[in-house]
Amino acid sequence: MMKTLNLTLQNSNKNLYLNIAQAIRNSIENGHVIPNEKLPSARSLAIQLSVNRHTIMVAYNELVAQGWVQSQQRLGYRVATTLPIFTSTKTDVKKETLKHQHRWNISKINNNNIPLATSRFPFNFAGGNPDISLFPFNEFKGFMNDALNRPDLEELNYGDNAGFAPFIEQVSTYLRRVRSINNKKIIVVNGTQEALYILSQVLIKPGDKVAVESLGYQPAWNAFKNAGAQLIPVKQTSQGIDTNDFEQLIQKHKIHLLYLTPLHQYPTTSTLSMQKRKAIYLLAQQHNIAIIEDDYDHEFHYNSQPLAPMVANDPSGLVIYLSSFSKIMFPGIRLGIIAVHSSLSTHLINYRTMINHKVNILQQDAVARWMKDGGFERHLRKATRLYQKRRQCMVTILNEFISEGIKITFSIPAGGMALWINVDRNAEKIAKLAKQEGIFLLAENAFHLDIKQDQDKFIRLGFAGLNEEKITQGLFLLKVLLKKHCNE
Repeated sequence: MMKTLNLTLQNSNKNLYLNIAQAIRNSIENGHVIPNEKLPSARSLAIQLSVNRHTIMVAYNELVAQGWVQSQQRLGYRVATTLPIFTSTKTDVKKETLKHQHRWNISKINNNNIPLATSRFPFNFAGGNPDISLFPFNEFKGFMNDALNRPDLEELNYGDNAGFAPFIEQVSTYLRRVRSINNKKIIVVNGTQEALYILSQVLIKPGDKVAVESLGYQPAWNAFKNAGAQLIPVKQTSQGIDTNDFEQLIQKHKIHLLYLTPLHQYPTTSTLSMQKRKAIYLLAQQHNIAIIEDDYDHEFHYNSQPLAPMVANDPSGLVIYLSSFSKIMFPGIRLGIIAVHSSLSTHLINYRTMINHKVNILQQDAVARWMKDGGFERHLRKATRLYQKRRQCMVTILNEFISEGIKITFSIPAGGMALWINVDRNAEKIAKLAKQEGIFLLAENAFHLDIKQDQDKFIRLGFAGLNEEKITQGLFLLKVLLKKHCNE
């Protein structure tokens, strides 16, 4: 029930009840309350305005007579469902206001499209989506309750903005044991995109050249370009970026930074070999190039233990490591980390404090308790088993398509959450037509830095976010499009 409504009473010679009625009408006309919305009771409005309750009732009755308010017995007052027509004078005033509306001087224009709400598609093959229904919400609720019942009051105040110490401790232990990462400063962020934005603002000056994978992650590129970077694409092979091309680009350009997804490369799913990682690191070390390593889905590796991140063997302290809880838990958790050499950490924390004075302590407290209890790793093991089965389900169906003469080829990645399918031709057309069938997927044109390099051959199919029944149904709908447009 609405208790208060901000009203402006005009100084006039009108009776007080008429003055109040006009103020309520002005609020309705200005959209402060909308048709059929409940209004404050006569008693609460009388207390708010320090007037007699009878005066408010008379004002409301005046508005009822005018058609602005409806009165319902024992239910109080509401704005009328259909309002009286405004006068032409009012309309003219609004037009005049729009004519003189302030024109903003925008210093940075972002023309990137707002991400599509892919969850509305019945068959969502977006490549990085976890299955949120797998998350143990009831179990996690207990740890959230513990965080609320026994909060660290000192931590809830302003102060250290690197993150909640018990959460950082749990993350550090996990990274050391599972990913071989040690002796790095952990900074907690609201997801990888915030990390990329902070790093871009701290490390990049306008005109700096940033090397990126020629097929890659557009939101990262947007953060770099927003800071004024010039992006330099590095050619890719089926085994990751071409180290020879990277070396030639270093000779040609003064590369300042390299952004890389070495494990389950986004979007091609290839994994950079240890030999190539060493070659890239030595080049970066020799030419003083920092490396941002985005390890977005490390845990989901099926055939063997994944290679340790590049940051695990970083004697010069030049690798900046990013990881996120979005794939492990759910995207809405907005929780990620930067692992970095201590010489850079203070600069990043200070910049972060300009845009956010404090991290979400209660959330980090709950996740820390969950990790300490072992629930985090139990959930990971369950999700990894299921995602492996879903990968096999997708592979089996696609192989059946090939046996039926549909011209597609693909490699089975050792891990990740998606397959990179060569459909030979018309990839963009297939992706567009699929949306009309309730199927969301992306073609390779969505991942090119230089769109002129688009071969229109590949589509990316995510398998993690859908159960096997949905994968089967979605792929058989897609089968018609593949048969028609791969073979024409």
